[in-house]
Amino acid sequence: MRMGLLTPIAVRVGAIEWLPDYLPWIVKVDDGLQWATAGRVDLLTVAGLPSVTMVIPGRKSGVERTTTVLAAPVGDDWLVAGSYFGGPKTPAWVYNLRAAETIQVERHGRLVPMRRRELAGDERAAAWQELRGVWPNFDLYERRTTRVIPVFRLTPAAE
Repeated sequence: MRMGLLTPIAVRVGAIEWLPDYLPWIVKVDDGLQWATAGRVDLLTVAGLPSVTMVIPGRKSGVERTTTVLAAPVGDDWLVAGSYFGGPKTPAWVYNLRAAETIQVERHGRLVPMRRRELAGDERAAAWQELRGVWPNFDLYERRTTRVIPVFRLTPAAE
C-alpha cells in the first residue's frame, strides 16, 4: 500500500476499540469537510487513503444518497466493504447498494456510472486481501463483529 504521511496515524486511530460508537459524529465531520471544500477533500483523503464517493438511490425513497468510503482500486474497478468499523450493524448504504442496478461514483469531480456486484466465496476472499492491503484494520473489524462484512466490486457501466 502506498501510504500518505498521515496514514499510519489513521490506522492507529481506526483501531481504537470504542471508535464505532462515534462513527455518526465522524461522518458529520467528514460531511462538513466535504461541504466546506466543495467535495474536494474528505477525511480519507487527508489520511492518505484511497476512497470513492458513491451516489446511491435510496431503495425505498429513490432519493440519491451520498457516502464516501475507503476503497481499493483494481484497474478501473473499486472494491468496497460495508465494515462500519466492525460494528454490529450493516451500514444503511449497503442495503441501498444491493437494491440499485447502477450507481454513480464520484472521482476527482467526475461522476462515473457503475454497476455493483456483491462478492462471495473465493472471489470475496481475494477481494478481502486487496482491501486489507489498503487498510489493515479490516482484520480487526472482522474480529469485532459476528456478521459477515459485505464486499462489493464496483465496475464502470457499459455506455
